[in-house]
Parts: sequence; C-alpha cells; structure tokens
Amino acid sequence: MTAHPLRLDHLVISARTLDEGTQYVADTLGVAPAGGGAHPLMRTHNRLLNLWGGVYLEVIAVDPLAASPDNAPRARLFALDDPATQARLENGPYLSHWVARVERPKHLPTWQAQYPQRIPPVIPMTRGDFTWGLTVPDDGAFPAWQGSGDGVLPSLIQWDTVRHPSAVLPETGISLKALKGAHPQAETLAEQLHWLGAAHLIELQPTDGAPALVAEFETPDGLRTLK
Repeated sequence: MTAHPLRLDHLVISARTLDEGTQYVADTLGVAPAGGGAHPLMRTHNRLLNLWGGVYLEVIAVDPLAASPDNAPRARLFALDDPATQARLENGPYLSHWVARVERPKHLPTWQAQYPQRIPPVIPMTRGDFTWGLTVPDDGAFPAWQGSGDGVLPSLIQWDTVRHPSAVLPETGISLKALKGAHPQAETLAEQLHWLGAAHLIELQPTDGAPALVAEFETPDGLRTLK
C-alpha cells in the first residue's frame, strides 16, 4: 500500500445532459449543482455541488458544443463514448465513478511512471482557473485492475492549483456518510484499493449482479441516497 493514504476528492454522476443530471441530484439531495464549466481536452462539461469536508459532487456530460469524436484527439473520460454507457444513460443519470486525491509530497506523474501497469496515464486538464492531472486510460474507459473496474476503482487526481474547487462552492449542509461498491470481482479490486491506499474510502462487497456504486448522504432533510 502507498505510504500516503489517499483522500476522497469527488463523486461522479454521469448524465446524458447536464440538465438531466442536475435535476436528478436536486430531486434526491434537495440542492441543485451549479457552476462548473467545460473541459476542452475531454469535450465534456460539468456542474458541481459542495459536500462537507473538502469533497464535492460532479455532474458530468458530453459537451454538445465540443468537437465530435471523429475529430477529437482522444476518447472522452469516464467511458462517456462507450456505447454501453450511452445506452445506460438513456435510462437516466447515475453514480458512475469516484475520484481519489493524491496529495503532495507524492507526485502523481512520478508514481504513475513507476507503476504503469497499475496506474493509467496522467492527463493534464484545465477548467477555468483550475489545473490538475487526472489518470485516464487511453481508451477513455474506467480504471481497471486485472480486467475489472467498471467505475468501482477510483481515478486519481492531483491538483496543481492551491485552491480546491470545494473551497469556492457554496455550503450546502450536505455530507457524505458512506460510499459503497459492489462488484463480481470484489476481492480482486480490494487488492488494488489496498495497494493504492484507498481501501478506507469505500465499502466494497461482492455481488452476483452488475457492478454498482451507492452513496449515502446526510442532508438537512435526513438521509438520502444516490446510485
């Protein structure tokens, strides 16, 4: 396991459109995500919702104003170009993924270069005044270990800017109570989570069904769940 345990950075709600994703979160948690912006390299855009403790929730969707995949240098992140993901989004937004924060003195690009079989390439990204490095497989898929992942293993992020997005988002009074994952190869994924130093961030259980993520939140109106 890494000598520097990771922190939860943010949760990801994938949506067909930002309006659909925003409505899903607002209906569930009682507060609508706002702000955010575009990711030019990935041809996506987002809206954000602050959570207690330096964590936030991201609603992400394909940016309709960005270039088409045929003219783009790389696939979109979080499997948004995958036909299976697009088919699932026809049924509505869902909690698709989560991102763990790598903090200095550990340097994410150096760590990745040391263990390229375990950590996907680090891609420099920007949104407005924020810059960061994010691990993104070349095909835009979710991170995997020994062929398994499906959004249950985290992407890794390291912020280049001192200010974190949560520091500029309005307070909501909402906190994450628990992040839970289910996967048919839970034992395999657990080994990778322990190696990353992220096993303490998610409650992982085996399942005979499809991989899934569930997040439980304490809100001013009681316990709420996104999945």
